[in-house]
Amino acid sequence: MFFATFVVNPENRMALKEGWTGRVYEDFEVGDIYQHPLGRTVLPVDNSWFTLLTQNTNPIHFDRHYSAQTEFGQPLVDSTFTLALVTGQSVIDLSINVMANLGWDEVRLPNPLFEGETVYSRSEVLEKRESKSRPNVGIVKVKTTGFTETGKIVIEFLRTFMVYKRGHVPKRGSIPEPKAK
Repeated sequence: MFFATFVVNPENRMALKEGWTGRVYEDFEVGDIYQHPLGRTVLPVDNSWFTLLTQNTNPIHFDRHYSAQTEFGQPLVDSTFTLALVTGQSVIDLSINVMANLGWDEVRLPNPLFEGETVYSRSEVLEKRESKSRPNVGIVKVKTTGFTETGKIVIEFLRTFMVYKRGHVPKRGSIPEPKAK
């Protein structure tokens, strides 16, 4: 949802327009498919840093010599990086206004992801319902699929989250105005 705020900037008399503020519960419909707009090429440094940050000691992710001896012949991208990346890609369409993630289920990794490949993703709304305990949110379940530039599926998962209803999204802090020197 886009909101236009027509505030006149006194210095240059141009209208300021608020950017994308995300979907709320009422905006989701079962069957909707969101093609998430940003792809991301996985760099070797992404894989090694994420592996080190999460203390994953499997050398298949960070030891090129070791991984060359495996059936893959090269490092595999850490699967938890793939989950985090594809979840992150979906935020712009699904969860800018999420109160809480309730779970990731049925995470499947049908094909390996390699350094240098570019990941894209899309999500389909499977279910939505009112929250029984919180009248200000609804619960949405989606299936998200991550795939490479060739269409190879590298991850699929179900994700369930609580998202604010219209009129209940907490106010964001105001953005300061830039000042001329």
